[in-house]
Amino acid sequence: MFRTLLSGLRPPLAEPPVPDTELAALGAALDAAARRRLGRGLAIRAVDAGSCNGCELELHALGNPFYDLERFGLRFVASPRHADVLMVTGPVSRNMRAALARTHAAMPAPKWVVAVGDCGAGCGVFADSPACLGSVAKVVPVDLTIPGCPPPPARLLAGLLALFGRR
Repeated sequence: MFRTLLSGLRPPLAEPPVPDTELAALGAALDAAARRRLGRGLAIRAVDAGSCNGCELELHALGNPFYDLERFGLRFVASPRHADVLMVTGPVSRNMRAALARTHAAMPAPKWVVAVGDCGAGCGVFADSPACLGSVAKVVPVDLTIPGCPPPPARLLAGLLALFGRR
């Protein structure tokens, strides 16, 4: 009985863990592509344009000890003036339209915009909301969309790698 009680204390995994070799290969390839393209690691600015915060949780997971994106030369930056990639989550709310456009305008060239999740691509569950202006592409030009509700961290890394593989 005691073993049965203890087995119930382990929390279930939200998603199956990505094998460390696969994650390391993704991260190393992304770092190499960014260094080839930019001559340095990749700087990412994340903007929540009106989401439910599911995608933000996955973006933040990239910085935790399991994924540890900084070991691959990627980092989140606070200022758009230091960013190479703008990752936008959620549909653009009417209140965030001007802030998103200003953030995009403040980024130096070359710059890329990634719409993260189903809501960033086409409003998702917020489509009928009067506060929702629309997808990210209605406000700023989008270079890549990473689908999912929310997309797992490994898919975010793979999406960024696809972004650098296209150009």
